[in-house]
Amino acid sequence: MDPGREATVAEYGRACLQLKSWLANATPSDLKRKSNGTRWTNEELLFHMVFGYMIVRSLLPLVRVMSRLPRSWGRGFAAALNAGTGPFDWVNYWGSRAAATVYDRHRMGRKLEKTITVLAHRLERESPDSLARSMPFPTRWDPFFTADMTLADTYAYATKHFDFHAKQLSLRPPKF
Repeated sequence: MDPGREATVAEYGRACLQLKSWLANATPSDLKRKSNGTRWTNEELLFHMVFGYMIVRSLLPLVRVMSRLPRSWGRGFAAALNAGTGPFDWVNYWGSRAAATVYDRHRMGRKLEKTITVLAHRLERESPDSLARSMPFPTRWDPFFTADMTLADTYAYATKHFDFHAKQLSLRPPKF
């Protein structure tokens, strides 16, 4: 495996260990406490961090398809998504709140493990050509979406998202 893939998979493993540590060491009241700088509780924000990996699973086929279409189509698609940022933000916030009731402290660790396992296996099977495929992304949706992202960038995105939100938790640093 090449160094870029190894680094991405290693970061997946680190994120999984961090989540497990937070979940093992946080009390129910810690998880219900508001996070720093978001409207989510710590538990809701932890789920949102897991959701970043879940979203990558959906983005991978989209990048594969859009990368085969004319660039103007991809730019139009990204522009349309950027225009829908308001509804996206609403769904992103309320969706994470609602989903955290299903993927709560008892289930989100397993969900992250399963999702990361699938992503790591897919990443290992990607060819250099497939990892270089790219498409325009809606840059207003997330600070880590860039105007053009490769499949490799998309695999790496989830951990950037995870690490960004980890700084917003009002939990003690993970022990592992």
